[in-house]
Amino acid sequence: MTTPERIEPEHTLLTAVARLDELRARESLAGFGSDEEALDRPGLLELLALSEVVARKAAHGRQLTVRAAREAGASWSQIGAALGTSKQAAWEAHLRWIDAQEAASGRPGEIGFDAADAAGARAVAGDPDGP
Repeated sequence: MTTPERIEPEHTLLTAVARLDELRARESLAGFGSDEEALDRPGLLELLALSEVVARKAAHGRQLTVRAAREAGASWSQIGAALGTSKQAAWEAHLRWIDAQEAASGRPGEIGFDAADAAGARAVAGDPDGP
């Protein structure tokens, strides 16, 4: 069965996006050409799973950049503005990501944050009203 968990290890963000783009183009062109271009059920399920893989990988990369911005001295107001959201929403999303990374620690196939890494990430995050 095609699932994000099964195909995620096979792809970097770039290869997942390339394959996703290939499948989307093929599916969108099917209406203008022959039905041979149309994706079958496995192709459509791969397209769905790849969409999820890309979303997960992009979200992870975004949170790594949020952490780097905080380490570089960016305020939560600045980060929120860069993300098109409020400082509170940006901060809360980042804390949820830290919690998820800590929960992933020790699970097979995942790296995650150990307790010390999670504490360090929370210290860098600070609070939304701080510097």
